[in-house]
Amino acid sequence: MQGNLKILTGSANPQLAAAICNHLGCKLTPTLCETFSDGEIRIEISDNVRGDDIFVIQPTCAPVNFHIMQLCLILDALKRASVGRVTAVVPYYGYSRQDRKVSPRAPISAKMVADFLTAAGMSRLVTVDLHAGQIQGFFDLPVDNLYAQPVILDHIRSFSTEVVIVSPDAGGVERARSYAKRLGAGLAIIDKRRDRPNQASAMHVIGDVKDKLAVVLDDMIDTAGTMVAAGKALLENGAKEVVACATHAVLSGPAVERLCVSDFSQVLVTDTIPLGDKLGQCSKLTVLSVAGLLAKAIHNIHTESSVSVLFV
Repeated sequence: MQGNLKILTGSANPQLAAAICNHLGCKLTPTLCETFSDGEIRIEISDNVRGDDIFVIQPTCAPVNFHIMQLCLILDALKRASVGRVTAVVPYYGYSRQDRKVSPRAPISAKMVADFLTAAGMSRLVTVDLHAGQIQGFFDLPVDNLYAQPVILDHIRSFSTEVVIVSPDAGGVERARSYAKRLGAGLAIIDKRRDRPNQASAMHVIGDVKDKLAVVLDDMIDTAGTMVAAGKALLENGAKEVVACATHAVLSGPAVERLCVSDFSQVLVTDTIPLGDKLGQCSKLTVLSVAGLLAKAIHNIHTESSVSVLFV
């Protein structure tokens, strides 16, 4: 076992960090996170952490670059304070959609962020539902890619009508199949044609959704264009009701407005990203907490127990 367990957080999602501490029965280690008038970030750890086992809670959500830099500075401060081990708990990993070269002379941004965090002094990474699982290979250190599936499944099981799990595109079929298998539900796929970034058109539905509750499942909702188009296509194909479901509520641009006027009866998301005022702007949003899941992972890592039991 490492030294004393301590939880720190940046400014990205302090509510999630506090909830994790409640599950673990500990208090947040105070950390000063300030910004100078020119935008520079000032970090100072306000407690002795020498030899301790530190977990830093910091999703790299909007403003993405600010929160990545803040996390790197926290990691560097801890490294220079002689911690025993520091684990970055990044529930939402920004730049994860840029995991390969899609055109000549383009960066692999997800790899670059991995290099930043590693160079800053991270010993281990804990994240939730990476957009592409192979991003784990960008790190030469342990990576625990947890799944929000248990949290989301508990809510879906509360639905009283027959459910069909729907993947909004071909890339999400494996995820949707896993949910459908555990629910004993049917599986459907949206045939989607993307015209340009952040804009997509749902073409037709592959699978039987007639007179069923269709749950459209994705890893994130960004501008919500894909989700809204999928919901419309499902109703046109006879679905009785449509529910949107995603781990990461990025909700950029017109996303909230689109979801408010969409055909979805509910929009299920987790608290990997704080919603803030957005939650009050759309009554369809339901937030499920991954704090308990992350707390279990932190406890098992600290006690050198198995993390793989969380994937069963």
